[in-house]
Amino acid sequence: MSTFAWFAIASLAVWVWLLFGQGFFWRTDQRLPPVHEGRALPSGGGWPRVVVVVPARDEAEVLPLSLPSLLAQDYPGEAEVVLVDDGSADGTGKLAVELAGAAERCGGLPLTVVSPGEPEPGWTGKLWALRHGMALARAREPEFLLLTDADIAHEPDSLRLLVAAARENGLDLVSQMARLRVASPWERMVVPAFVYFFAQLYPFRWINGARPRATAAAGGCVLLRTETAVAAGVPEAIRRAVIDDVSLARAVRRSGGRIWLGLAERVDSVRPYPGLAELWRMVARSAYAQLRHNPLLLAGTVAGLVVVYLVPPVALVVGAAAGDAPAAWAGGAAWAVMAGTYLPMLRYYWQPPWLAPLLPFTALLYLLMTLDSAVQHYRGRGAAWKGRTYSADYASRHGE
Repeated sequence: MSTFAWFAIASLAVWVWLLFGQGFFWRTDQRLPPVHEGRALPSGGGWPRVVVVVPARDEAEVLPLSLPSLLAQDYPGEAEVVLVDDGSADGTGKLAVELAGAAERCGGLPLTVVSPGEPEPGWTGKLWALRHGMALARAREPEFLLLTDADIAHEPDSLRLLVAAARENGLDLVSQMARLRVASPWERMVVPAFVYFFAQLYPFRWINGARPRATAAAGGCVLLRTETAVAAGVPEAIRRAVIDDVSLARAVRRSGGRIWLGLAERVDSVRPYPGLAELWRMVARSAYAQLRHNPLLLAGTVAGLVVVYLVPPVALVVGAAAGDAPAAWAGGAAWAVMAGTYLPMLRYYWQPPWLAPLLPFTALLYLLMTLDSAVQHYRGRGAAWKGRTYSADYASRHGE
């Protein structure tokens, strides 16, 4: 057999292993655990107090779509919202107060807006904002904190279902991966794959199992038990983390907390990424940080993406043209398994199945985004977000 055929067979072998041996990552049935809300109540009755903490920096564009959904929660217990205006230049804090005034007249949750000033050395911006928001929240002595991003919209029963799931299942951290916006052609091409790749790296079943084999969270929606946050030293323990969600989950796990992560049905991101440039920045800003700024991990990632995602379609086309039957059938089989594992995620995002065979092209885009992230790092630009740049001395996913 040709060398090319061996590469195609290797790719097929990897896909067969991924299909059965990577925690069934391709399935999308890990949703918020079903609950009987009465069982979530303490013996004395009543729902626990919750404070929602929203870090926000230059979010005036999306805040009218997200903040009212939090203020309109039909939570049966005591709840309030703390929005931390992290040095916004677009009037985010003022707009939040105006939105809260309109919501309060309709019986919405109370809102407090605070501004902590610029981050001290050793803190990333979001975690600096969370530090102040969580400190203010803990003064209210809530049982739970809901940490949610400013671009996340919640259905009216979202908070109630999160608390009930945590209470009934004895969970210390419940996180949902918000359904990202998929409207433009580039969003359809890139966004479902973003969640697919994340699940491949951190299979939800491995995170949620009785004997967890992986640890992760989705930073857009995290319900966290207050006493667990204190025991884990959060957010101080992860203050340097550029990629804060996995760092948070690991800190909670180290403290002995129980974690659950799944796909959301009642929580949606309203942030638009209409063009490839916006999506490129979203991925590239932290891709190399995920690899711990390690050139060897970068090389391994690039090689893996090539073998797993790019070899199959090339082997099918080239093998068929050159009469290399083993390369053609192995490449075609690997491509078919790849597309089949992508179909459930496309269904979750209400996208047509014909996008599944295009996954190699999307993987190529992610490969280029990752390389660009490394280039920007070595040019001294690091992980950049909303006017702030974090260099390599900031820890990556591990929050160290």
